[in-house]
Amino acid sequence: MRALMNLLAATEGSIDAMRTHLDAKAMAKAMRTALAERNLTISHSEALEIVARQFGLSTWNILSARLEAEQEMAAPGGGIAFEQAVPIVRIFDVAKAHEFYLGFLGFKVDWEHRFGENFPLYTQISRGGLTLHLSEHSGDASPGGNMVVYMAGVEAFQRELAARNYRYMRPGVTSEEWGKEMQVIDPFGNRIRFMERRD
Repeated sequence: MRALMNLLAATEGSIDAMRTHLDAKAMAKAMRTALAERNLTISHSEALEIVARQFGLSTWNILSARLEAEQEMAAPGGGIAFEQAVPIVRIFDVAKAHEFYLGFLGFKVDWEHRFGENFPLYTQISRGGLTLHLSEHSGDASPGGNMVVYMAGVEAFQRELAARNYRYMRPGVTSEEWGKEMQVIDPFGNRIRFMERRD
């Protein structure tokens, strides 16, 4: 399995357009096809296990259970389905926001919008499955917000941040009754609590 995981880089372009766990089976199929073109063969079950790991889950069974639960929520009964929430975070200084969110936390800018020259910035940033909107507009959000982000690999994330030597923050990981947690606070007083649930 480890050798197969090392082959993902070769197939990354083939599955790049499929970004959510809802596309897991299609991703597995695309991976098998791309590997077959390189005369490498894996079983369907092996491909599903690899896809599950790409989404930070240890087995396909766990990802499959999550998919079933979400499909049940979106099933008959009005066709109601919710997408991932995107928090709006108030910022005051674009350079400092970029230093924190891009340079320190490792996000990338997806797009930026201003109504005109010298107008406030509204921008979307993302990393992995997490998307945030940063806004200089006074009516969008209040500073001092607080959000919870569930994730896998919080200790590895903490080591990554520590290696960046960001001068204003040295977050650690604490063990809470709900799991492992790392908190960061941006230059505008907004708190993000990265949590990894207990098994």
